[in-house]
Amino acid sequence: MALVEPLIEIAKANGCADLEACRKIVRAAVEEQRSVIQSILESRLVDETGFLNGISRWLEIPWWNEPITGVPAPLREKVPARTALRYRVIPLREDEHEIWIAFYDPFDLLARQTLASSLDQRIMYAMATRSQIVQALRQGYGVGAETFEAILEGRSEDELGLDVRQETNVLDLDDSEASVVKFVNQILREALEQRATDIHVEPLQDDLQIRYRIDGVLHEVPVPPNIKVLQASVISRLKIMAHLDIAERRLPQDGRINLELDAQPIDVRVATIPSVAGESISLRLLGRERFTFDRLGLEKAAQSHVRQLLAMPNGIVLLTGPTGCGKSTTLYTFLASLNTKERRIVTVEDPVEYKLPGVIQIAVKPEIDLTFANGLRSILRGDPNVIMVGEMRDRETAEIAIRGALTGHLVFSTLHTNDAIGGITRLVDMGIEPFLVANAVRVFIAQRLVRVLCARCKRSVEHAETYLNQIGFPLEQASKTMAAVGCDYCRHTGYEGRAAIFEFCAVSQRLQDLITQGRPESVIRAAALEEGMIPLRMYGWTKVISGLTTVEEVVRVTASDLEMSDE
Repeated sequence: MALVEPLIEIAKANGCADLEACRKIVRAAVEEQRSVIQSILESRLVDETGFLNGISRWLEIPWWNEPITGVPAPLREKVPARTALRYRVIPLREDEHEIWIAFYDPFDLLARQTLASSLDQRIMYAMATRSQIVQALRQGYGVGAETFEAILEGRSEDELGLDVRQETNVLDLDDSEASVVKFVNQILREALEQRATDIHVEPLQDDLQIRYRIDGVLHEVPVPPNIKVLQASVISRLKIMAHLDIAERRLPQDGRINLELDAQPIDVRVATIPSVAGESISLRLLGRERFTFDRLGLEKAAQSHVRQLLAMPNGIVLLTGPTGCGKSTTLYTFLASLNTKERRIVTVEDPVEYKLPGVIQIAVKPEIDLTFANGLRSILRGDPNVIMVGEMRDRETAEIAIRGALTGHLVFSTLHTNDAIGGITRLVDMGIEPFLVANAVRVFIAQRLVRVLCARCKRSVEHAETYLNQIGFPLEQASKTMAAVGCDYCRHTGYEGRAAIFEFCAVSQRLQDLITQGRPESVIRAAALEEGMIPLRMYGWTKVISGLTTVEEVVRVTASDLEMSDE
């Protein structure tokens, strides 16, 4: 127990406010023979960098100040993936006489003994942060490297347990699992831990590429060398989990996987695409989310406006925007707020992304002629109060939805347009009479997602006045702009998570008249702005001023605003 007090003093010097709690954590870890350093870091009672730096000074172990960007191939052979991942160590460099190893737990004697017995060089140790080590392990060895290494040891498939027909969809990493099953589980687990919304497994001519979509941006995942040999097994495993036909490789297939991660259910939508290099698989990860207005990030005035819209007895609420802008999440939030025992809510979707308790949800199946239009006809005969149509794709669907709105139903749906006013033009282009659009639709809502700044590394920044003038940012608020910097916690992107920005265009009496008269989009937009409509970009500036995101991020997702203002 000689460790306790020195560690407590270092913790105290690095932001630990509850010393007694820290002392209990250290004593419990020592008694239970667990990693003391790991236990303290997991408690989040201390600043990680400062705490580990303090230990390095106390034990007189050098601190590694240089970035750790990967592991050279010769060093991967000397310190294999299983050793590096098990003991959380990274080989840094070597010469004829010595090899440098980075770690963050200097009290792990088993790690030192293992390295000493396997290396024939003098070992020099340096300390680094845990987040830096974990990131370097991913980059240097690749996801699932430990399992992949076992597969390539030359044993037969029977010895390795390559039974990809196993049905377990629980993402534990028990060593007794079949190697390919475990490898796939590691890919899925890491994607969920990194908040990925999509996984793309993409065969190339001589390689297998894996990419995660995080905060709307694709990131290539480091994978072990020669992973191409596992391509067929990995894809077969994913297809079996999704209950797809593993023998069918010529046609696209769609399926679903129900997973468990730490007792939390996760829904995964699976789509396969045949390509010249083999089957490509895309997985959309859908957690069991709570749909609340707070999660949408609506400003108070906007939230009040939305609640008034949801209190309407009839009419259409249309959300517009490109694919992946969060329209479905917003629609589900609206439905969740209306979901009471007094209301009958029926939806027709392609596909059903989230299952809402108490809501009747219909999945479109074109192969049996269950289309949006046919499903909507059946819904209207079933006496619903609220209807949600996943997307208005054609005139027939739009006409039936409008008929439903005009006969006393509250209808929600989506359109693919650049802004709120564009929804009017889109419906008219479909062949809907302008007077029907004017009388049925109550509000058009455009939506985009902006990346949220990482709270740990964001910094103030100054922008040139000419640039701010050009993009329409209020100069009096220029001092409140922030910049994305990047750190270990946000994968050096500077962002962590996303938030929605909106544009609400309520169809007032004046706008109804303009729509019925067939006036141009520019005239309708000007009238909406006079009546108080806040454009997407202006709404985005409120997020910039509050320190939530950056000027560049709002400009990126609202580029069309500037073009329309120049017309």
